[in-house]
Amino acid sequence: MPTWVRAILVIGLLYLFLVGVKLLEGGIKGLGSDFTDALFDSVSNPLSGLFVGILATVLVQSSSVTTSTIVGLVAAGVIDVPAAVPMIMGANIGTTVTNTIVALGSVRRSDEFRLAFTAATMHDFFNVMAVAILLPLELLTGFLSEWAASIANFIAGGEGLTFDSPIKGAVKWGAGLFEDGYGTVIKNETAVAVIGIILGIALIFLTLMFITKNMKVLVATRIERSLNAVLAKSGLIGMIVGMIVTIAVQSSSITTSVLIPLVASGILLVRNAYPITLGANVGTTVTALLAAMAAGTIAGLTIALTHTLFNLVAIAVLYPWKRIRYIPVDLASKLADLAVRRTWAAIAYVVAFFVVLPIVGIVVLS
Repeated sequence: MPTWVRAILVIGLLYLFLVGVKLLEGGIKGLGSDFTDALFDSVSNPLSGLFVGILATVLVQSSSVTTSTIVGLVAAGVIDVPAAVPMIMGANIGTTVTNTIVALGSVRRSDEFRLAFTAATMHDFFNVMAVAILLPLELLTGFLSEWAASIANFIAGGEGLTFDSPIKGAVKWGAGLFEDGYGTVIKNETAVAVIGIILGIALIFLTLMFITKNMKVLVATRIERSLNAVLAKSGLIGMIVGMIVTIAVQSSSITTSVLIPLVASGILLVRNAYPITLGANVGTTVTALLAAMAAGTIAGLTIALTHTLFNLVAIAVLYPWKRIRYIPVDLASKLADLAVRRTWAAIAYVVAFFVVLPIVGIVVLS
């Protein structure tokens, strides 16, 4: 497929993604407050919300899908910003499972596997450390969400609940076409709402999947060139490259997964790959910001900005200080040494941390 055709296709898919967010928001509102209050009552517990974010992201293999859905829920008034913050942080942890699974592909070559597994799990450890530090602070002070709310109100130009943007108007028109289509055939309001939710989630998931696939083809070789170009550069440049690449492909999982074979083959040092993964954390928040602009509510924009600020503050807290900067790398290296000696430990780690722990946490805390 010619490059220009793929580029146009990506633009069309991005528009459908935003329409999906709008349909999800409308469908949730159509179900009524009683239903939605009962459905999301469990996430009022911060730890439960954290585990929901982890598990949801593991299941769909995309933090962008999870965070965009959360933006839609907040915009629809189903959950408030404080309840959504732990879910957003959980999505940050859950997204690291993809590159950890990619690392298991080198399990039969011990030297490569040690490097690959270290490169993959240092992302896990960084995000867990970030949540361990910032979630309690957020619960005590609300500093991230309050900061995000101030920025959201500044962008929106006022203190209202909603705001207008060109994106919101264009997306509302597209969502209206879908709603008019099935709304004229189906007269039951609940059924219309359910269809809106199903169609919205389907559009979010499928469009992001195809956007990622097309962007990977468009910039795959450029990604490797960019990563290799920063080998001898500073960590800040690595973060910027990671952020730009992730914004381009709309997936932090692709950026971090590309790093794994580069590190495993010795082309890229683990410590050089580290800042690129942190930049990817920031870059992946752009999808939720786009979703928030389509939703056009202050609350939706606030939670999207909270996601961005969380990742920026995490870098500011953990990266500048030499004594703690490489703790995630050192922990990942120790785990990789164990995984090389005991292959089952690597598999047990992935299953226990990303699946069993969230499920048990949700069940116990619900």
